[in-house]
Amino acid sequence: MQIIKHKTNIDFIGKRKPALFISSVLNLAILVGIAIFGFNFGVDFAGGTVVELKFDHPVRADEVRARAEKAGLHDVSVQGIGGSSENSYLLRLGGVTQLTPETAVTARQALEALGGITNFHADVQNGIINFRSGQKLDPDRVRQAITGSGTGVKEVRDLGPAQGGGQDYQAVASGMADRITSAMAKGLAQPDFKVQRVDYVGPQVGNQLRNKGIAALLYAMLAILVYVAFRFDFKFGPGALLAMVHDVIMVSGYYLVTRREFNLTSIAVLLTITGYSINDTIVIYDRIREEMARYKGKPLPEIINIAVNDTLSRTILTSGVTALSLVGLLIFGVGEIWDFAMAMLIGIIVGTYSSVYIASPLTIWLDQRAARKKAAGGAMKVRAA
Repeated sequence: MQIIKHKTNIDFIGKRKPALFISSVLNLAILVGIAIFGFNFGVDFAGGTVVELKFDHPVRADEVRARAEKAGLHDVSVQGIGGSSENSYLLRLGGVTQLTPETAVTARQALEALGGITNFHADVQNGIINFRSGQKLDPDRVRQAITGSGTGVKEVRDLGPAQGGGQDYQAVASGMADRITSAMAKGLAQPDFKVQRVDYVGPQVGNQLRNKGIAALLYAMLAILVYVAFRFDFKFGPGALLAMVHDVIMVSGYYLVTRREFNLTSIAVLLTITGYSINDTIVIYDRIREEMARYKGKPLPEIINIAVNDTLSRTILTSGVTALSLVGLLIFGVGEIWDFAMAMLIGIIVGTYSSVYIASPLTIWLDQRAARKKAAGGAMKVRAA
C-alpha cells in the first residue's frame, strides 16, 4: 500500500524566503510577548502546595474542579493520578501559606482594632505574624481577628512580656493545604475524601528548578550542535541549531498565548521536541549528503529540494503516526496530560516544518557565503599576480 507518492517534485526551497519571513515575525512576536507578559509559571517554578486527595466514591476530574471553584478556589489545578477506579487527584495551588502581602495588611488592620498594637511584622514567605500589644490579649480573640481578615490561623503563641514593655505575640498562618481541604469539605456533613499526602514547593526551590530546567535545555541543544558539526559539516550545524531554537520558541508561544501552566512537564516537552526536531533534520541532511555525491556540480538548492522530496513520504508518515497517539491523549486526557499532548503536537508540526524551511535555507546561505569568499579570495590572488 502506497499512501504517499514515492517520487514527488515539489519546489520547497523556492518558497523558503516567505516561509523564513513568516517564521521570523512569529518568533519575534513570541519573544516580545514573553519579555512583556512572561509565562504562567506553575507550582513547580513559582512555588506552591500540592495535595493528594483520595475520594471514597467515583468522581471525575471536572467534578472535583467544579467543587473547588464553587468553594472559591478559582486558581486550583486538578490532575487525576492512577487508574480511574482509584479516584485519586492532585490539587495544586500557588503559595505555601495563606498569608499574602494583601492579607497581611488586612490582618494588621484587624489586630489594630483590638487596640494597642505595635511592632507589627509579617513574614509572608514563612507565614508568620509577629506583633506587640500594650495589654495582654486573649489568643482566641487574636485568632478570630486574623481569621476574619481572610487568613487562616494554625496557632497563636504568647511569647511573654517584652523588654520595653507590653506583650509579644506570634501568629502562625495555616497552610494552603488546609485551605484546599476546607474548601473541598465545604457543605458536607463529613468529608468524602482522605488526604494521602501534602507537598510544598517554596519560591526558592521553584527558582532552582526553573533555572536547572532551562540549563538542561541549553546543554541538550549545545550537545546536539556539537554532534551535527562532527557528523556532517560545519555549514550544517548552525541550520540544525536554528531549527531547534525555532521549535522551542514556537512551542513556548503555545504556553504564552494559552496561559497554560509552564512547569517541569513543559521543560520535558521542550527537551522532547528538540530531539524530535533534530531527528527529522538529520534524516534530510543524510539524504542531502548522498545526493551531493550523486549530483556533483548541481546547485545546492536543487540538491536539497531532491533530498526533501525523497524523504517526504517518510517524514509525513512518521510525524502522522506520532501525532495519532497525541490525538488520543487530547481526546481522553485532562489537565497536564492534555497540555503535554497539545504542546507535543504543535512541536511535531513545527519540527517537521523547520527541518525544511529553517535548517535547509541556512545551510544554503552558508554555502553561498563560503562560495563568495572563495571567489573573492581567488580574484585577489589573480590581481596580486
